[in-house]
Amino acid sequence: MPLTLLVTISGEDRPGVTSTFFDAIAAVGAEVLDLEQVVVRGHLTLAMLLESGEADDRLRTVIYDVGDELDLKVKIKKGTGDSRRRRTGRAAVVVLGAPLKAGGVAAITARIASHGANIDRIRRLSRYPVTTVEFDVSGADVDRLRRELALESSVHGLDIAVAAGGLARRGRRLVVMDVDSTLIQDEVIELLASHAGREAEVAAVTAAAMRGELDFGESLRERVAVLAGLPVSVLDDVRAAVQFTPGARTLVRTLKRLGFTVAVVSGGFIEIVEELAKELGIDHAHANRLEVRDGVLTGKVVGEIVDRAAKAAALRRFAEAEGLPLSRTVAIGDGANDLDMLEAAGLGVAFNAKPVVRDQADTAVNVPYLDAVLYLLGITREEIEEADEADGTPTPAPPIPHP
Repeated sequence: MPLTLLVTISGEDRPGVTSTFFDAIAAVGAEVLDLEQVVVRGHLTLAMLLESGEADDRLRTVIYDVGDELDLKVKIKKGTGDSRRRRTGRAAVVVLGAPLKAGGVAAITARIASHGANIDRIRRLSRYPVTTVEFDVSGADVDRLRRELALESSVHGLDIAVAAGGLARRGRRLVVMDVDSTLIQDEVIELLASHAGREAEVAAVTAAAMRGELDFGESLRERVAVLAGLPVSVLDDVRAAVQFTPGARTLVRTLKRLGFTVAVVSGGFIEIVEELAKELGIDHAHANRLEVRDGVLTGKVVGEIVDRAAKAAALRRFAEAEGLPLSRTVAIGDGANDLDMLEAAGLGVAFNAKPVVRDQADTAVNVPYLDAVLYLLGITREEIEEADEADGTPTPAPPIPHP
C-alpha cells in the first residue's frame, strides 16, 4: 500500500495560504488524494490527504516549514493507502433554528450516530433570519432517519428536513404551493366575507376545516353562500388587500432562476389566485371559480370543488405536463386540505401549519419566512443574495438577527 500523509492545517485565514502550501508541495511531487477546506469567522481549517511516495521526509519538512512561515498550526498523521470507501445511503439533513441552540445540535448529531450513519460534512446555509445548517450524511436509511429526527424536532423546537442526497438533491423540480396562509398571509374567503359583514362567522368555519374537523367541500359551500349578492367589484378590492407572505417573492424568484417550475393550487378562488400567479411569474394556477350573474356573486362555485384530492391530482397533472417524476416535486401547505398533496410530493413541507399537517408532512417550517423553504433544497442565503445583486433585484433589508 502506498504511504500517505493526512495533513491538517489551521489558523488565521488570509489570501494565498492554500496556494503557498501547494506551491511547496508541488516541488516535492506528491499526489493529492483528498482535499477539503473551511473558513469560519476568519479561521481556516485545511485538510489534505497526500501520497508521498519515497519523498516522505522531504514532504513533511516542506509542509512544516510553510506552516512556520505563515504562523499556522500543522498536524501530520502517517498512514497507508486511501481508506475512503464509496458512500452509500446518502442523505441531506437540514436543520433550521431561531435560535439554533447547542443542545439541539447535540441531540441531532447523537441521533444520527445512534442510527449508524456518519456525518461527512457540515455547512451553514443561512445566518438570518434563521440559522440553518446542512449535514451531509452517509450510511442512512432516509425514511427511518426522518422519523427518528422528527422526535428531536418536537423536543428541541427545531425544523428538520431529511432528504435523499447525491443526484437526487440536484436537477430541475416542480414546486407546488397552497395560497391562503402560505403564499399569502390572508384567507381570501374571509376578506370577501368581511364585505358581507360575516367575517367572524366564516373565519370560524375556515379554521375548523383547516384543522380537518369539517369536510372541506361542504365547508366551502357554506362559506361561499354568505357571499351571495355581493357585487363582483369586491374581487378587485380583495386583490388589492391581500399581502404576500414574507419571503414569497424571493422564493419564487429564486426557484425560477434555477429553472424550476412553480405552481399554485388553492381551495380559494381563481379570480384572485390567477392575478397573484401572474404578478410573481408562476407557471400554473388551479383554484375554484365563483359563479357570477348580472354583476353579482351568486354564493356558489362553478364546477368541481378543489378539495384535498383535487390538489393532489393537480400536482400530478403539473408534474406530468413538465415531464417530471413525483420524486422531483415539492409541495408546501398549511391546512388539512393540503395533506394529500403533501403526501403525493417527493418532499411535503408543512408551512406554519396546523398540528395535523405538521404531524403527517415530511418536514415543517415554523418560521414566518416562506423563502426558508429554499434552505431545505440546499440553497444558501449567500447564493440568493448574490443572484439578486447580479441582476439588480433590490434585496429587502435583513431582519435583525436573533441573539
